[in-house]
Amino acid sequence: MKTRLIGLAIAFVSISPFSYSLIQAQQRGGAAAGPPRLGFRVAPPTYQQSCGTCHGTQGTVTDGKKAPSIGELQDFSPERVYAVLNGGSVAAHASLATFSDLQKRQFAEFLSGRPMNSAAGDSKSMTNRCTSNPTLANPASGPSWNGWSPRTSNARFQTAANAGLTAQQVPNLKLTWAFGVPNATEMYSQPTIVSGRVFFGSDAAWLYSLDAKTGCIYWSFGADAGIRATPVIAPITGQGSTQYAVYFTDVLTRVYAVDAQTGKLLWKTKAGEHPRAKSSNGVAVADGKVFAGFSSMETTTGAVTTYECCSFRGHVAALDANTGKKLWTTFVIAEEPKPRGKNAQGVTLYGPSGGSVWNVPTVDTKRKRVYVGTGNAYTFPAAVGTDSVIAMDMDTGKILWQHQEVKGDAFINNCSATSRGGDNCPETLGPDYDFGGSSMILHTLADGRDILVAGSKGGFAMAFDLDKNGAVLWKTNLAERPPNAAGLIVFGGAADDQTAYYGLNQNGAVVAAVNLADGSRKWTSAPIAGARGIAAANTLIPGVVFSHASDGTLRAMSTGDGKLLFEYATAKEFQTVNEVPARGAAFGQSGSTIVGGMLFIGSGYNGQGSGGNVMLAFGLE
Repeated sequence: MKTRLIGLAIAFVSISPFSYSLIQAQQRGGAAAGPPRLGFRVAPPTYQQSCGTCHGTQGTVTDGKKAPSIGELQDFSPERVYAVLNGGSVAAHASLATFSDLQKRQFAEFLSGRPMNSAAGDSKSMTNRCTSNPTLANPASGPSWNGWSPRTSNARFQTAANAGLTAQQVPNLKLTWAFGVPNATEMYSQPTIVSGRVFFGSDAAWLYSLDAKTGCIYWSFGADAGIRATPVIAPITGQGSTQYAVYFTDVLTRVYAVDAQTGKLLWKTKAGEHPRAKSSNGVAVADGKVFAGFSSMETTTGAVTTYECCSFRGHVAALDANTGKKLWTTFVIAEEPKPRGKNAQGVTLYGPSGGSVWNVPTVDTKRKRVYVGTGNAYTFPAAVGTDSVIAMDMDTGKILWQHQEVKGDAFINNCSATSRGGDNCPETLGPDYDFGGSSMILHTLADGRDILVAGSKGGFAMAFDLDKNGAVLWKTNLAERPPNAAGLIVFGGAADDQTAYYGLNQNGAVVAAVNLADGSRKWTSAPIAGARGIAAANTLIPGVVFSHASDGTLRAMSTGDGKLLFEYATAKEFQTVNEVPARGAAFGQSGSTIVGGMLFIGSGYNGQGSGGNVMLAFGLE
């Protein structure tokens, strides 16, 4: 937009914080899964063409007046954005004449990271409020699933004692209650279960605390933007009478701590280091620190030729769990971006860039290390640190070792394989075989060796020897043919004492079992006719692996041979305990969590064209 829009001017954003174009069905017929996306609605790519020259990564100064950067504009509420779009010099701008009222609302939501009328999600207006709010028990004193995995090893394995559910009982699971998430369009936040309560977030920017048995609601907390994150509950000190906090991120990289008993805000810190940085998953909490990884919107905007592609580098931040003070930030690409020439339109291009961290960090308290996987590069040549597994020191963030498995992998959505310069696209595109979405699994072998197990979108699982600075112990290819950019292992697997189990993003809802000692494949489940692929992470209890397909079907298989034990289709409408209309849809990122004889899962990923807004609880009759 022109300089007259400086000041109160509000830019349109062409995509939601994670509204990335999905990679279409794989050549082998797999489900589209691409990088995760927040949702709301799809909008035309107007931001860079209409607004980006003034309201870009840094903002511009014209006639002594500064146009706010996109990062500054993201602090506005959608209601404020919408109001300004309809008033003053912004409304008078000629480019707005082609936009409908609905489009203006969409752009306001995209920029703010949450929908209009977000107050609708407040629990005060719900019909199923709990009659009392008893004192929260110590989260460590009873069965729990706290965060992405029950433990920071990220094995996604629930013990028999904590699960309260056996392989023989799994076929008898029945829906116990359903909770409709108000104003939500997609479900991402995996539920955390501690002290008999369910904690999860919504893309409508609310965090909820429910009773696990009945689904009645204790409280809600309104964040500044949508919540993809899996919450973590941990002790906190120095915050008055508060004993336990809920830690999570919103999609615009703010890290929060709220009182687990009441939902009161304790602290909030903006942790992302780039105006287009995003937070796509949860945090890990250990040793009094909160660890969070950050991804970026540049993987989509980078292809627009008016955008100065690209300057984001994936990074991990550590914050003091008691105060929110940022302790360190480590970029996975060491070299700072510099100008690398101009595109055909004369726009300055930058690099190196990329290496998003989509996954939840894995914490090794024994060695005082944090492990993450990283995504592809955005710019060519791909820098060291992309498509890598990286070990960092917990206290300083120093990179201790790294393994780059795929070299030269530069990929941006909406670029084609025939792009050869003159625009923003990499000279060589893809193959987009990154570790970005799948959390590392920390495991101890029978002989006492500690290993780190990783799954790649390229279809291979591999293990690293932690006593030998990440030396590769084994590598196993699970792909029948080379996957395309949709990926084969997207959001990861689960592991028990001997075996890792990976859902494969291909038609048939196939699960592969891999021996942790040597990487040999134990079995691959038979394809299920008509079933969609598995992008979401698996979940494991003794004797049973739970998978979550891209068509919204929850399945349980025997860990011995992959035999189907249970399935339930969630892509339908539900009657809810809070009387909010709700339906399920696909599973796209998070898996189920199992505690005390019950299974909890959110259904409604928008990867197949329509989202949902329901949290489901299953139990035994």
